[in-house]
Amino acid sequence: MSSADTTQGATAPAEGSGLRRGRLGVVGIVFFVVAAAAPLVGMTGAVPVAIVLGNGAAAPGAYLVVGIILLVFSVGYAAMSHAVTNTGAFFAYVGRGLGIGPGVGSAFTSMVAYLAVQLAVYGFFGAVMAGQMDARLGIDLPWWVWTLIAWALVYALSVLSVDVGAKFLGVLMVLEIGSLLLVAIAVLADGGPDGWDLGASFSPGEIFAGGFAGSAGIALAFAFASFIGFEATAIYGEESRDPKRTVPRATYLAVGTITVLFALTSFGIITGLGAETAVDRAAELSSVDGVPLTDPAAVLFGVADEFVGSWLGTVMSWLVLSSLFAGLLAFQNSASRYFFAMGRAGVLPAALDRTNRSGAPHVASALTSLITLVVIVFFAVTDRDPVLNLFNWFSGLSVIAILLVEALVSIAVIVYFRRTGTDRRVWHTMVAPALAVVGILIGLYLLISRFGLLAGTVAEGSDPTTEAFALDATGWTLVAIPFVALVVGTVVGLTRRSRENADAVRDLVS
Repeated sequence: MSSADTTQGATAPAEGSGLRRGRLGVVGIVFFVVAAAAPLVGMTGAVPVAIVLGNGAAAPGAYLVVGIILLVFSVGYAAMSHAVTNTGAFFAYVGRGLGIGPGVGSAFTSMVAYLAVQLAVYGFFGAVMAGQMDARLGIDLPWWVWTLIAWALVYALSVLSVDVGAKFLGVLMVLEIGSLLLVAIAVLADGGPDGWDLGASFSPGEIFAGGFAGSAGIALAFAFASFIGFEATAIYGEESRDPKRTVPRATYLAVGTITVLFALTSFGIITGLGAETAVDRAAELSSVDGVPLTDPAAVLFGVADEFVGSWLGTVMSWLVLSSLFAGLLAFQNSASRYFFAMGRAGVLPAALDRTNRSGAPHVASALTSLITLVVIVFFAVTDRDPVLNLFNWFSGLSVIAILLVEALVSIAVIVYFRRTGTDRRVWHTMVAPALAVVGILIGLYLLISRFGLLAGTVAEGSDPTTEAFALDATGWTLVAIPFVALVVGTVVGLTRRSRENADAVRDLVS
């Protein structure tokens, strides 16, 4: 904080322009990151699609492959965290390696990503909550009513204190992860109808069967989509204790936790369904009126009912809601901290860098909430579907944006350490980042080529399960938004660099 900041009372800091330091440890940061990944949502939404339309019993292997790619990415990401401690994270890293223009460009892209994914989760939360409250309690209200209630609670929690959020997320995460592990352990202990078939789920030949343009590509695309949010570890660097140690540890722990959880739980689902019959049984369980994948959550709930008890399926149907809410809070924190960093650098209005007595960026959080409120109201007024439109469109957009920035980060790591020579570890600063670029670009190709399937924006007369790039005009528009944000942000960054706030913009990447 600047010298103008004062303290009122014994412990509460006054409003200022600095985040509250030393509030988060490794566990607190990991809770935010795992919450953003929303594992229960991934297991109920993405995994059944990866099984039925993707590589069947090898879906767990797809999650393992993507987890390994992101662990390799984390090597360079963690090395860069020793050189840069900035709540802007991604764009601070890109800016340090590639310059202010690309740094600000990646910031704009990251803001698009976090706002988009939060909007996607708001839509899904509203739809699931409306159905759950009607079915269980007989309360019949439109999806947008429940979404607006969640919106108000998320905003209130976000302006309190980041450690309050971490404690809240901690309770939700323990319940959520515990329920998934309980299902996996129960199924694996029983063995299912065919016993453990590790080869069917994890052999390279099965994982990549059908090729990138076929079933393997579909499964890998959905696996990449399930990992969004893990990169947020560095966003909390300024608020962590000993960030140069905390951020790398939190990154590895978060990616490792998500990978093991997704691979283990999905393998439990496959074992419960039977490796030989997994596709047919998943299609049957998720069918409504004979249409497969209409209710994908029924796959996990069906396995839970069979191997644990019907009570767990009921509990998990409520925990899906808590998982979604935890994700909303995590993405609210991520987006607001990006706005905070951009305001502090002078790229966006300076008022965004203000913090309240709790050390939370309350102005940036208010802007984040205002943007999401406008979009939610627009979708409600125009009577658009909260899942088919709000969730599908924005979740697909957000994953493309994040992978685009991750590729830039890996390139920036190589350039930065080659130029400075401050870290001469070849694996950390050259080999791992280069491998990450290749893996992430493959993931980006898979996501764009299968975007019609992910977002439901399929060109008329096309079959997205067999045709790549089968997108309608809406799909191509959504795909283009992250790239447009990158270009616009780069231009803004280059313009700001030559104006009176050049020093502040340089601070953005320091």
